[in-house]
Order: sequence, then structure tokens, then C-alpha cells
Amino acid sequence: MTKVLILGAAGQIARLAEQQFLAQADTELTLYLRNAQRVADLKSDRVNIIDGDTTDADKLTQAMQGQDVVYANLAGQNIKAQAETVLKAMHATGLKRLIWISTLGIYDEVPGKFGQWNNDTLGSYLTTYYSAAEVLENSDLDYTIIRPAWLTNKDEIDYETTGRHDAFKGTEVSRKSIAALVVKLAENPTEGVRESLGVNKPNTDGDKPAWY
Repeated sequence: MTKVLILGAAGQIARLAEQQFLAQADTELTLYLRNAQRVADLKSDRVNIIDGDTTDADKLTQAMQGQDVVYANLAGQNIKAQAETVLKAMHATGLKRLIWISTLGIYDEVPGKFGQWNNDTLGSYLTTYYSAAEVLENSDLDYTIIRPAWLTNKDEIDYETTGRHDAFKGTEVSRKSIAALVVKLAENPTEGVRESLGVNKPNTDGDKPAWY
């Protein structure tokens, strides 16, 4: 049975991933978040819930004991500090596999008018999230960084990926698609190792997301 520790377990993508994980009989989840009541509705004998902060290195290290995969669905201006604490805890426990949600544009990889719009809209957010990704890329972890396009709540799994040095494609992707990719990577731990994947819905090119 694969044991997955989910950091930021109440996030929208994380909640979808949790449902998909539990639909498979071979996954056990540990949900780590600041307010455990936010996931109290998730009833399963394969779910353990920990109320904690991802900048608490001691508690995070304890939560990582016995895990196979860490999936980090984190946000905030202190995202670099969170990445550093995750790295420290993984080193302390010998855990190697990390799936990390970031955002498009951190490498200035989004071309054309959409790229300019994305840079203008996200601003310093891109620098902040790049600094967190850099912590992981300079580490010895078996990470996969996921850079989603602008997110929708469409009930669909429809995505394609681009590499670290490729131009980003498309403008949008569903949260359900990102969750599906997370589950796929967790279930196939040698796939996407030390890669940074741009993720978009095919054929959604434009100057900005159609729904925006």
C-alpha cells in the first residue's frame, strides 16, 4: 500500500486528489493542514489527519515517518520557507519522493500576449514561487514540480504537459486534471522524477483564459 502525506490537504486540488486516491484500494493518506476540521468530512480507515503548520520542522518530520510520497499543495508569501522546511524534514526521514504544486510562468516560459498578461497579472507571485521551486531543483530530492495553467472547476480530466525548458502551451486546465496527474505520479513513483511539468488543457491557446 502506498502511503501519501498531503500537505495543505484542504486545498481545492488536494480535496479532488484525496477523492481520487481513496477510489483506489492501495493508497493510505495522511492529511496535514493548519485546521483539521476542514477535512473532518473525509471518513475512511485509510485516512489519518494531523493539525500542523508546514513551517514546524519537528512536527512535519514526525508526520513524514513511514510515508512513501509527499504531495505538497501549499501557498502563501512564505512558500520558500515552507519548501525549505519540507526539504529539511525529508532529509531527516530519508524520504525522497515529492510532488510540488507551483504555477505557470515562474521561468518566464509562457510565450506571447498570454505570457505578458500572465506576468502582469501575477507579478511578484511568480518570483516568490520560483524561489520555492529553486529550493527543490537545487536539492537531491526526487521531486516533480507541477506548473498548472489557469485553473477551472470543470468536471473533466483533459491535459497535456510541457517540460522545464519548453514554451508553455494553452491558457487553462481543470483542477480535476491536476489532481489526476498528482495521483498518477504518486502511483508511479519513477515517472516525472526531477522534472518540472507545465500542465494545460489542449487547444486552449489565447491571449488570456477564455473564462477570465
